[in-house]
Amino acid sequence: MTPNAASASSAPSRRTFLASTAVAATAVAGGMPLLTACVGSDSGSREGTTSGKAADKLLPTYVASTVAKPDLPSKNGSAAGYTGKVDLSALSTSVPDKLGTGAALKVMSPFWGSPPKPGCAYYTALDAVAGTKITWQNQNGNTYGEKLGAVLASSSIPDMVVVPNWELVGKVSNAVTAKFMDLGPYLAGDKVKKYPNLAAIPSDAWRMGIFGGALRGIPMPSATANFIVPYYRKDIFDKKGYSVPKSADEFLSWAKEATSAKAKVYACGDMSWVSASIFGVRPSGTLGWNIGADGKLTYRIEQPEYLEALEWTRKLFDAGVVHPDDKARSGDAGQRFTAGQILVFNNDISHWYGKTAEQAQSNPDFEIDGMDIFGADGGDPTPYASQPATIWSMIRKGASKTTVENALAAANFSAAPYGTKERMLVDYGVEGTHYTVKDGVPVKTDQGNIEVINAWVMLAAPAAYYAHPDFPDIARKQVEWQQRTGAFMKKTSTYGMNIVEPTRYANLSSQFEQLEIDYVRGNKKLSDVQAAISTWKSSGGDKLRDWYKQLLDKNGSGN
Repeated sequence: MTPNAASASSAPSRRTFLASTAVAATAVAGGMPLLTACVGSDSGSREGTTSGKAADKLLPTYVASTVAKPDLPSKNGSAAGYTGKVDLSALSTSVPDKLGTGAALKVMSPFWGSPPKPGCAYYTALDAVAGTKITWQNQNGNTYGEKLGAVLASSSIPDMVVVPNWELVGKVSNAVTAKFMDLGPYLAGDKVKKYPNLAAIPSDAWRMGIFGGALRGIPMPSATANFIVPYYRKDIFDKKGYSVPKSADEFLSWAKEATSAKAKVYACGDMSWVSASIFGVRPSGTLGWNIGADGKLTYRIEQPEYLEALEWTRKLFDAGVVHPDDKARSGDAGQRFTAGQILVFNNDISHWYGKTAEQAQSNPDFEIDGMDIFGADGGDPTPYASQPATIWSMIRKGASKTTVENALAAANFSAAPYGTKERMLVDYGVEGTHYTVKDGVPVKTDQGNIEVINAWVMLAAPAAYYAHPDFPDIARKQVEWQQRTGAFMKKTSTYGMNIVEPTRYANLSSQFEQLEIDYVRGNKKLSDVQAAISTWKSSGGDKLRDWYKQLLDKNGSGN
C-alpha cells in the first residue's frame, strides 16, 4: 500500500501538490477580525480567523487510530512511516458497517490528467462498499480556480466540493462561508465518533477547517515538517567523490566544480524554492506574518533574509551553474535530473519515491537522496512549519440531512488509515482489475493507472504517513529527513490559523512571484525589488499589518 499522497505530502501550494503521487500515480472589505466568541457562524462576517479556546469548542473529539502502528512514529512534525510489508490477506476493517445509504451525491473536485469514465469499475466498487452513489464532476486542476469561482457564484452548487487553499482568493474566499454549511451539528465534540476515521484526524488539521467561525471543511492532514527537498544524484556524487555541501558558499563552490557546459551537465536547476529554508525566510501567504523577538509584526518580504536568499539564488544563475532550460523556465527539471543533466533539483518530498519508482527498471544505478537543509552560514537552518491542512472537502449549505450523512460517510471511508481494507480499496482499487500482487506488493495494472487516481483521495485523508512496500527504504528516508529538518522548525505567529484576509488586500503581494523570477535571472535589479517592497507597504501592506495585529491581539499567536 502507498499512502494517500496528499495526506502524506501535501504542501501549501498548487505547485507542490501538482507534483504529488496523487497526481503522478475573504471576505467583505474592512471590519475587525472574526471571533467565534462574539460572532455567530452564519453572521455574514467572513474575514479573519478562529483560534484558541473559541476554536476548541468547534472541533471534533480526537480519537487516535490503533490500526497498523507505524514503524516510525511522527516526530518533530514529520509524517509517520511504515517500512515493513503489510499482510494483504489480513487487512483490518475500519468501516465495519456501511454508513452511506446509497443516496445520490454530486462531488466536484480538481483532477489532473484524464478522468475515468463515469460508472467505471473503480467508482462502482467504492460506491458498493461505502454505501454511496457518487457522481463525480471532475474539473481540470490547472484551471480549477476559474471553475470553482464560477460554480460558487451560481445557484447550482454540487453537494460536496473540494477546495484547495491556493484557490482561496478574491470572491472564492467570500463564497466559502456563504455557500458551505456548518458541520458542527454532525461532527463537533463526540458527534464525530459516528465516523471513527474522521475522529482520528489530528485536531490541528481540523482547526484549519474553520471558516467564518464554523467548522466547514473536512481536512486532508499534512505533515508540518513538510519542506521543499534539495534532491541530489547520490549515485553521481559517489562516483565523482563529491561531498554534500553544508553552507551557501560551499554549495556555490561545489556547483562551479560540478558544472560542465561542454558536457551539458549543470550543477542544479532553479534553487529558489529551497533558498527560503536555507536563509530562514518565512513562507508566502498568511504564514509569512510573524511577531519577532523585538515585538514587531513583519511580513516575509521585510525580512533581511528575503533579499539575501534572492541574491544567493541569483549568484547561481550568474555563475552559469543553473541549466539553461531552468533559466528559460522550459521543459521538465525532474526529467533533466533523472537524465543526469542537473545533479541537484528541489521539489516536494513525494518525488523521493516517484523518481525512484520511475527509474527502477530503466536506470537501476539511479539513486536519489535529499540534502539536509543547511543554514546559509553553515549553522543550523531555520525552516518554518507548514500548515497542518491545506485542502478541504465541503458540503453545500442547504443540503438535506441524508446528503450530509452520505457525504460524511464517503469522507470517513476515504480517511481510512494505513493497513485497512478501505485504504487498500481507495488507493489501489480491486485486486485482479486494478492491481495484482507480486511478492506481497500491490502493483497497479494499466486499468488501475487509468481509474485509480485523483478522486476518492480528495475527500479526506488520515494523518500524514509514508508507506512504499516496493521501496520501504524510501519511506524511511522521507520520514527521517523530515524529522531531522523538523528538529530546527519554527512556527510563525499565524501557524494553525485559517486566515481570510479582507478582499481589498487580495492582490497586494501578487507581483512578487514574477519579480523574484525576473530578479534571480538577472532581468531585474535589486533596487526594483526594494522599490516593490516600499510600494507594498504604502499601497496597503502597512494597513494589512494593522489588521493582522488586531487579529493576533484578539486571537493570540500561533507560536
